[in-house]
Amino acid sequence: MLKNLPVKTLVHKDLTIEGYSRAAVQTYWRIPELKVGFDLGAQPWAFMATETWFVSHGHLDHVAALPVYVARRRMMKMSPPTIYMPEHMVETVDKLLKLVSRLDRGRLPCNLIPVKPGDEFELSREHVVTAHATTHTVPSLGFVVWERRRKLKTEFQHLAGDQIRDLRLGGTEVTEERRVPRLAYLGDSSPPGLDQNPAMYEAQVLIMEMTFVAPTHRKEKIHKFGHIHLDDVVARREKFKNEKIIAAHLSTRYHASHAKAIIERAIPDLFDGRLELWL
Repeated sequence: MLKNLPVKTLVHKDLTIEGYSRAAVQTYWRIPELKVGFDLGAQPWAFMATETWFVSHGHLDHVAALPVYVARRRMMKMSPPTIYMPEHMVETVDKLLKLVSRLDRGRLPCNLIPVKPGDEFELSREHVVTAHATTHTVPSLGFVVWERRRKLKTEFQHLAGDQIRDLRLGGTEVTEERRVPRLAYLGDSSPPGLDQNPAMYEAQVLIMEMTFVAPTHRKEKIHKFGHIHLDDVVARREKFKNEKIIAAHLSTRYHASHAKAIIERAIPDLFDGRLELWL
């Protein structure tokens, strides 16, 4: 397989998280088992087979490769992809694709789906995605992937198997849906994007930005431009119930090794090993 862009990989339980993110450069993530990706700031060739994508916002380091991705799928005779994005982006992206199509002299078929906070989309019988408002310099969204499970209702848990069977045959609904947040994707956001969306803190895996880490970078200015500082993460340690937290989207002002040293001084245990630094 052609390796044309950097990709880091983390396997947690039955999920594989692949991707890379650097502020103002490129951001792209995918989870093969869920058949879904997040943001299209660049497009590794290996990601092309994933046909469902959720875009967090319209900054170029998160969306610049969208026409390339669509064109590659057409060239390889794959079905048109489905791309979910904040509703205000759809008209502009559609115009962009038409202009690129004139340059490329080829069709760019895809399904652009408008999304607003609170929307829910079915990935499969087992998984749904919910959209959540985040806080950035442009309208932006984060996403949570939930696993749906059918569980016996509490009022029937004391019954024997044949009694439950009889209730079911008689038309009584004996189970109810329960949801587990498997994966959350924050995108670009200042801290309220986390605080206003409790599911982000509860998801088994959280992919979040931590753009700035140096003590000399003022948090109030960072927050104004819709980003998170290392100090914001430290201050919320008790809120993070996640089994894995992937911190990425490091500013290009830092060399990775310098940033790693700063973070490890601030969080020597890396949240009991749960914090993964994708620098």
